[in-house]
Amino acid sequence: MGSRPVAFVTGAGRGIGRGIALALAGSGFDMVANDITYDSQKRAVGLAEVQDRVRELGVDFEPAPGDIACLDTHESLLHGALERFGRVDVLVNNAGVAPQRRLDVLETTPESFDRVLAVNTRGTFFLTQRFARHMVSQPRGPVAPAIIFISSLSAAVSSPTRAEYCVSKAAISQAAAVFADRLAAAGINVYEVRPGIIATDMTAPVKAEYDARIAAGLVPQKRWGQPEDVGRAVAALARGDFGYATGLVIELSGGMNIRHL
Repeated sequence: MGSRPVAFVTGAGRGIGRGIALALAGSGFDMVANDITYDSQKRAVGLAEVQDRVRELGVDFEPAPGDIACLDTHESLLHGALERFGRVDVLVNNAGVAPQRRLDVLETTPESFDRVLAVNTRGTFFLTQRFARHMVSQPRGPVAPAIIFISSLSAAVSSPTRAEYCVSKAAISQAAAVFADRLAAAGINVYEVRPGIIATDMTAPVKAEYDARIAAGLVPQKRWGQPEDVGRAVAALARGDFGYATGLVIELSGGMNIRHL
């Protein structure tokens, strides 16, 4: 076992997950990074690019390709992390997908609903269950153990053209609360981070729409969020900066949480 804390981050190959991985590496965490695929020959994109950036920060990196929607992969994902580093101190549940097409809620298809919930909710829930079973009996590492769920502003705000996404994130928000309740006695803190409008590949197709809405006042801070904004919050939670706050929900939305007339 090394002296540095170890984080396992799902969906780390791009976007918010990439921002989280780099922020954790900058805080001295060794990294097990999951995404659907890992191609060591494509160093400019995906997990291979993140691997190079993380190692530049002086910590170790282990790629862990696999689809968390496939529950049969969860045991091997945990085993690979333990084989490489001996423990997992922090699990970051970031992997998620959007609907392939934005459709009115009256047109939402069972196929899209099932796909989104398979990754965002079902896969995330059972991956957390598997890791938590190990973490409750794992010897204490350099930081207090923690599990961090990346949900979305959509957990609490309606988007009728992305109904299945909203449902999936509302469900994972409640999952975070349930795991926080159950694991508090074991000394494992659980947190939920709710990003707002973040500039990623997922939001790129609606950039022009949100540019206009942000300019019109939708976001009080008048800008898009960046993956680095989420990464900094996750790193603070992972370090234990909010150790007496299990169950905490942090919204990163540029002030969209402010109620005003």
